[in-house]
Amino acid sequence: MSCAKPHILIIEPFYGGSHKQLISALIEGLRHGDYEIFSLPAMKWHWRARTSALHFSQLIPRDHDFRVLFASSVLSLAELIGLRPDLAVCRKIVYFHENQLIYPVREVKQRDCQYGFNEILTCLAADIVLFNSQFNCSSFLDNVQPFLNIQPDFKIKHMREKIEKKCQVLYFPVNFDRFPNRRKSVMGDTDEDLDEKCIHLIWPHRWEHDKNPKLLVDTLCELHERQVDFKVTICGESYQEVPEEFDQIQEKLGSKLVSFGHLEREEYLKTLLTGDIVISTADHEFFGVAMLEATFCGCYPIAPNKLVYPEIYPKENLYNTSNALTKKLYNFCRMPRVFRKQRDQFFENFNFDRFSAKELVPKYLDIFQRNIESNDVC
Repeated sequence: MSCAKPHILIIEPFYGGSHKQLISALIEGLRHGDYEIFSLPAMKWHWRARTSALHFSQLIPRDHDFRVLFASSVLSLAELIGLRPDLAVCRKIVYFHENQLIYPVREVKQRDCQYGFNEILTCLAADIVLFNSQFNCSSFLDNVQPFLNIQPDFKIKHMREKIEKKCQVLYFPVNFDRFPNRRKSVMGDTDEDLDEKCIHLIWPHRWEHDKNPKLLVDTLCELHERQVDFKVTICGESYQEVPEEFDQIQEKLGSKLVSFGHLEREEYLKTLLTGDIVISTADHEFFGVAMLEATFCGCYPIAPNKLVYPEIYPKENLYNTSNALTKKLYNFCRMPRVFRKQRDQFFENFNFDRFSAKELVPKYLDIFQRNIESNDVC
C-alpha cells in the first residue's frame, strides 16, 4: 500500500484563539504531506459543538490512509466515529483546552448538560486524552460521576475509571519566540524611573462573564476613588455584546482608561511592552495563554488563588478575595518601589521553559509518531 497520503488527520471545529495557536505550533514540526486539517471558524461555539461532527463526516475523504486523528474536545468524537466508522481504525487523540463539566453558569437551569455529556462520550471514544493543565484534568475527572448523577432515572457508574487511564497532562505550547522580551530592561529601571511612572495595569481577556469583568470594574473604581495614580488597558476579544459591567466605565475612570477594546497584534505587543501588571479576575480558566504572554513581555502577573493559577504562578502573585486584590494593587500603585522589588524577584525565579513551544512541541510530535508506528498498516 502506498504511504503517500497524509497519516495525521487534524480536526478543529473552533479554529481561532488558542485552538488555532496550538495547531499552528504543531504543524510547524510536521512536513506538509504528513497531515490534513479540517476546520471551522471560531464562532458560534455552541453550534460547533452540536453539529461539527456531522459536517466533518461529509468532508473527510473516505479514501484515506489516516492513522492518527487529533481533535479538540469541541468535536463530538463519538458522533463522528459513529457516522464514519472507517475512522475508528485511527488512534484517536483528543485535546481539552477547557472542560464543560465545571463551566460557570449564572443560573443552574441555564446549564445545557449535553455539552458535558458529549465530552464524556468523546473521552470514551478516544485512545488518548490530553489536558492543558493538571487543574483541567483533575476538575474534569472529579466531576464525571457527579455530572452523570444529574441523570434522574438510572445511574451510570465507573466512567471515571475508564477515562482516567487514558489521560495525560501536556501544557499548552506557548510560542514565546513571537513575543518581545522586556524583562531585562524593566529589571534595570531605577527608583527615580518608577517614581516618575504610574503603574500600567492590563486586563487582556475575553469579554465574557466567566472572566468576571465585574470584579475588574469594581476594583478599578475602588482604586480610582482612593485617588492612587494608575492607568489601565482593557483589551481582549469580544465575541458578542460588550458586558454590561463595562457600561460607563470610560466615564467612571476618565483618563486613567488609556485603551478600551480589541487591539490588533502590533498595537497589542506595544501595549504589553508598556504594561507593568497583568491581571486576571477569571472564574473560569484552565491555562491562561494571554496571562503568560503578557508575563513573558515583562508584566507582573496577579491572579486568583484558584483554577489553574496556583499551578503556574507562585503564591505571592495570587489573591484570595476581592479585597485582597484591591489591597495588592493599591499598595503597588502607591509604592512603586515595593512593586519594582517584587517584580524583579519574580522574574529572577520564574521558569518559562516548561510552557515553551520549543520544549513542548517535540513531546506532542512524539505522541503522534508513536501512535502512527503502533498503527502502522504500510
